[in-house]
Amino acid sequence: MKASNLNSLRMFEAAARHENFRLAAEELHLTQGAVAQRIRQLEEELGRKLFLRRPRGLELTVVGQAYYGSIAQALGLIDAATQKLRPEKARISLSVTPSFASKWLVPRLSLFSQIHPQIDVQIVASEHLSDFESDGVDVAIRQGRPPFQSGVEAVLLAPLGLCAVSSPLIASEFPVFHDEAEFLNHPLIEDSHAHWRSLLGARMGDECRVMRFNQTALAMDAAANGQGIALAPRILIENDVEAKRLEVLWRDERISAYGFYVVYPKGQRENTARTAMVNWILSQSQSSIQ
Repeated sequence: MKASNLNSLRMFEAAARHENFRLAAEELHLTQGAVAQRIRQLEEELGRKLFLRRPRGLELTVVGQAYYGSIAQALGLIDAATQKLRPEKARISLSVTPSFASKWLVPRLSLFSQIHPQIDVQIVASEHLSDFESDGVDVAIRQGRPPFQSGVEAVLLAPLGLCAVSSPLIASEFPVFHDEAEFLNHPLIEDSHAHWRSLLGARMGDECRVMRFNQTALAMDAAANGQGIALAPRILIENDVEAKRLEVLWRDERISAYGFYVVYPKGQRENTARTAMVNWILSQSQSSIQ
């Protein structure tokens, strides 16, 4: 007698486990008719009835029960052997601020998954600075100036490169720029980094109109909706500028060590998933606004 088809055995195992052709078909993404027909063929090949067809489902015969025990065990061994040959999926945990996640990382993240489908990515979006040891984070992107803490590598992703941005309508009404003080004639939008305060200093008196948000992304969205002028890092405004939601009124050309850095622990054993993520992030920064 010829050996039974492996697909037939998988259908039998599922039908026996569920005691139902319909549920077996749903699990295997087949039609109920296809499963029922294959089971009939299997019974004909074996010359034995494996199921009793009842109005409310299936019932294994005595022969079917014995056969099911052996087949379930055999399929389990096959699946276990196959799983051992498959490479285990790598995992990487990346800590970023919510603004960086929404404005820069998330729009690009599918590209990383296409290049590295074997790596599962967890994004931890928080204003809190994650601890590499206690929080289980592999890589972080931090805004600031190194050194950040002892025992970490910090690689520059992009200079801060602040830009004054507004909606296209406000930009069309903005005069030819001569001095930063001209911003004081317009509503300003500030995030928790207080860049306007750093730029304008004492010139920001009580009469200055300022709307404040705790996140850069919210300040950018308010600017895009015509509520004023925001100061935002160049790397974060790229998508909104390309989509013509924001227009750049002014760029800060000052050179500073302040910027966005890819940060990860020193001295740990080689982590291929982390290396892949770091290299990909750095390669993506080349497409940001220059």
